[in-house]
Amino acid sequence: MTTITPLSLPELLLITPKRHGDARGWFSETWSRRAFESAGLSVDFVQDNQAFSARKGTIRGLHFQAAPHAQAKLVRVLKGAIFDVAVDVRPGSPTYGQWAGATLTAEVGEQLFVPRGFAHGYCTLTDDTELFYKVDGLYAPQTEGGLLWNDPDLAIAWPLDGEPVLSDKDRVLPRLKDLAPVAF
Repeated sequence: MTTITPLSLPELLLITPKRHGDARGWFSETWSRRAFESAGLSVDFVQDNQAFSARKGTIRGLHFQAAPHAQAKLVRVLKGAIFDVAVDVRPGSPTYGQWAGATLTAEVGEQLFVPRGFAHGYCTLTDDTELFYKVDGLYAPQTEGGLLWNDPDLAIAWPLDGEPVLSDKDRVLPRLKDLAPVAF
């Protein structure tokens, strides 16, 4: 049975599918419409994505897509481990600007469900980290947005031992206080 646990922002769900193991290894049902619907979620995933990061301390994010191409995500790690973070950027939300995070590992198979209206990012905790995520909206670069990973107003506790590995794009994203209201 899959375990679904709300994080401190209750829309963010830590999902841990049960693994059935024997001498050969293990089997796990990583996505089940029935399990999601029993938790009150109706999501129609339309695209799967896979990402690889060579170095520990790589930060990707914080990214989102706005309407009409907003995306919910279901994120899991295939190899290695990440600290996965989501920030509420829904205008008018009582938790606007708050973040929650969870460690996801290939070893245990935890997943994070990130609904529409949240900026998402992660920090790799190991070299050669690979992750997989499902989205319920197709990629639309014209609706991309994001937040600066180290915005002091967010004060995300990234687990870094030094300087992060970042893309040029992620280095120049705006702070939350400079983000124009976004529709999701």
